[in-house]
Amino acid sequence: MRKALDRRSLLKAAGAGAGWLAFESMLPAWAQTGSPGIAPAMATLAGPDVALSIGQSSFTVGGRTGHAVTINGTLPAPLLRLREGQNVRLAVTNTLDEDTSIHWHGILLPFQMDGVPGVSFPGIRPRETFVYEFPIIQAGTFWYHSHSGLQEALGHYGPIIIDPASRDPVEYDREHVLVLSDWSFMHPHQILARLKQSPGYFNYQRTTVAGLLSGEDRMSAADRRMWAEMRMDPRDVLDVNGSTYTYLINGHGPDENWTGLFRPGERVRLRIINASAMSIFNVRIPGLAMTVVQADGENVRPVETDEFQISVAETYDVIVTPTEDRAYTIVSEAIDRSGMGRATLAPRLGMSGEIPPLREVPNLTMRDMGMDMGGMGGMDMSGAMPGMDHSGMDMSGMQMDGMQMGAADHSAGGHSAMNMRDPENAPPDMAVGVGVQTISPMPQNRMGERPVGLENVDHRVLVYTDLIALAPNRDRRAPSRAMEIHLTGNMERFMWGFDGRRFSELVEPIRFERNERVRVTLVNDTMMSHPIHLHGHFFELVNGHDGHQPLKHTVNVAPGGKVTFDLTADNPGDWAFHCHLLLHMHAGMFNVVTIRPLDGDVS
Repeated sequence: MRKALDRRSLLKAAGAGAGWLAFESMLPAWAQTGSPGIAPAMATLAGPDVALSIGQSSFTVGGRTGHAVTINGTLPAPLLRLREGQNVRLAVTNTLDEDTSIHWHGILLPFQMDGVPGVSFPGIRPRETFVYEFPIIQAGTFWYHSHSGLQEALGHYGPIIIDPASRDPVEYDREHVLVLSDWSFMHPHQILARLKQSPGYFNYQRTTVAGLLSGEDRMSAADRRMWAEMRMDPRDVLDVNGSTYTYLINGHGPDENWTGLFRPGERVRLRIINASAMSIFNVRIPGLAMTVVQADGENVRPVETDEFQISVAETYDVIVTPTEDRAYTIVSEAIDRSGMGRATLAPRLGMSGEIPPLREVPNLTMRDMGMDMGGMGGMDMSGAMPGMDHSGMDMSGMQMDGMQMGAADHSAGGHSAMNMRDPENAPPDMAVGVGVQTISPMPQNRMGERPVGLENVDHRVLVYTDLIALAPNRDRRAPSRAMEIHLTGNMERFMWGFDGRRFSELVEPIRFERNERVRVTLVNDTMMSHPIHLHGHFFELVNGHDGHQPLKHTVNVAPGGKVTFDLTADNPGDWAFHCHLLLHMHAGMFNVVTIRPLDGDVS
């Protein structure tokens, strides 16, 4: 946990700033991080033998102090610095009064070391130590966190950087690790209880009658009536948002100005990790272009952009080259514009850049309900008119592939009048019950679309189709079979699952043969984004770059959209597969992927 600095210590550290700049220039690039004089640099532990202790700590931000679950007493947990080719031993001691665990997110390892209680190991009992031991066979930016209860939301997470055994293809002079996260003084179990009682409990940005009359809500009366009759909210973008969350960067709130130093002209590598429980961010540095060089720890062909969306559990490495002797603001804005995290890049301590205001709240559209309008007279709104705001369109009277959207008819048909919840249209393997509020009638591949709220910004925005693997894909076999998995939920009841089933309903695991090549399509039947994570593997996004499909361990599936990936099931064992929105996983969007045979099996 960050220690408070008194005025005397702060002045003393500020006076030593020039000496620090001379000293830190002698350090390796990975050590040139943090903001001496403002807050201690991030604690760093290096392999091959690492001792970690999980316990309770107090945590202070914005002048308030709350209870946290931390590792070695810090939030975020210490940076683990490992090297490709080494064996690592991580001795984890539990000082809590409850079970705990650590999952090594994105790390390829034997499944017994993956750290998911009830799937790959029993968990770590109070006052016991568990030793994780595995070889490091990759390099890149990763992170680690609890997979027990809701401890992750209380601060149980930290970054991992694995240096390559050979020359890094990314050249840089300096490096900063940026851990994005969310923090609430409301206990996560209370947050979950509020959502079950009222799904819009934290949404203070709803459309209003006053907003309709003034035009501020950017909706027509027909749009408003349609959403009301469907009992849906066009601004239900994040379940939990800035009304209760403070958005952190490296454990610092927006007013605390975490600062990373640079010298003008340096190539600075920013390793950005979204370790949030429930928050998706749009990241930008006004006045500074970013070149994306890595996604989820895997190298990609450099692509320059001005802003990108980072979903929960994703990581992006970017290179920036500030040439001016001034401060730049790093902005991590919640996608519903309810708040932002803020940090600074500066040549000297004590500097700060201009902080941009929050942008206008986005409205969801028909496309976010999986109701593609591409069949309307040949007008393809998915590609021919990018960035167009459909929310102001009057949908009354429109014919959509047999679905009459007459304004007078919505109330009679409810969801089923729009094929939004029609059991006869459900996939054959889907359980259509109270856990399925909607079925997307026309889900589309949205990997080439700008994310919600960024459709109309006047600068470059990264999309998944921009990502091209730097190295050729290793497995060039065509998939031997295809499968479709639906992401389902009922927002009114806060129930989430795969194919209409929650994990608590004793669902069958997803089974693959070892080394099987499978094409998997995820279909989002809900109006929420879902970052889907598969443990123990990387999959290839089918994004139009055959042979160089980008490797990911987590992919964000847009509302009403679908994502296709190719998977080589080459790591035997039992692996968690889930939405990385922590409360969605806890409420049922979780399953187990089983890959057999195991090593040593004779069957």
